[in-house]
Amino acid sequence: PAEDQRKTGWNGTVNGNPDWAEFDYQKWNDFTNDLYGELVQRYGKRILGLYLDEGSALGDSWRVVNYPRRRRTIKGQNPNLIMVTSSLAGEGKTFTAINLALSIATELDKTVLLADADVAKPDVGAMLGVRAEKGLIDVLLGDVRVPDVMLRTDIPNLTLLPAGRRHPHATELLASESMRLLAQELSTRYADRIVVFDSPPLLLTSEARVLAGLMGQIVLVIEESRTLQPVVKEALSMLDTSEIVGLVLNKKRARGAGDYYGGYGYYGYGR
Repeated sequence: PAEDQRKTGWNGTVNGNPDWAEFDYQKWNDFTNDLYGELVQRYGKRILGLYLDEGSALGDSWRVVNYPRRRRTIKGQNPNLIMVTSSLAGEGKTFTAINLALSIATELDKTVLLADADVAKPDVGAMLGVRAEKGLIDVLLGDVRVPDVMLRTDIPNLTLLPAGRRHPHATELLASESMRLLAQELSTRYADRIVVFDSPPLLLTSEARVLAGLMGQIVLVIEESRTLQPVVKEALSMLDTSEIVGLVLNKKRARGAGDYYGGYGYYGYGR
C-alpha cells in the first residue's frame, strides 16, 4: 500500500525482488524504530527478549561475535568500556550495541551498562521501549549523578543509561572534559561492569573520534553490500592504530540453507 511505501521507503520490486536502488534506508530505520515502540505499547512490556533468542541462528551469530571477548584480556585505558559505532548512519550500530550488551550480560554473566551516547539521534531507548527525561547529557552537565539516571531492564544483569534531555551542544559534550572524567569514573568505580556505548557514526561527527580515544575496545559495524570499502577505510583512519577494533559485518545476505539473513560476522582489526 502507498502508506506503507511512504513509511518504509520501499516503493516497488524488480522481478519480484525489492528495488534497492529506490530504497530509502533512513525511512526504513525510522519505521522499524516506530514498530518496536508500537509493540511495547500494545503488549505492555519491554521487548528485550526478542533480540537474543536462545538457540536461534541470530543468537548463535551473537555468540560468535562475543567469543573474542571471552578469550581477550584488554589492557590499558578504561579496559571495560566498549564503543559501538559505524562509518555512516543506518548501518545497524544501535541494534548491534543492544545485542552485544545482551550477549555479554547473558552469556558471560557480567553486569552490563548500555549507554546511549548517540545524543543527536538517540535510538536505544526507543528500541527498548524506555522513555526517560534524564540521562547521559544531564550527567555531563553536572545536573545528576550516574546512579540517579540508570534504569533497570528485564534482564537482571543489564542496566541502561539513556541519552537524556535535548541540548543544543549535546554532541560537543561527548568531547568535553566532563566526558573524559565520566569514562574514567565508569571504568574505575564500576570496574567489574562492562559498559557498552552506542556512539555517533565516525564520519558524521568529530566528537565520535574523541570518544573512541576513551574506550578500551571499539566495535565498527559495517553494512554488507552498502558500505563501500573506501568509506570503511576512511572511518578506520580516524582511529588510533593502537586501539583494539572489532569489525562486525551486519545485514549479511543469505548464501546457503544454514545462513541467516541479517546475521553477523566478527573480524579482528588493529592491535
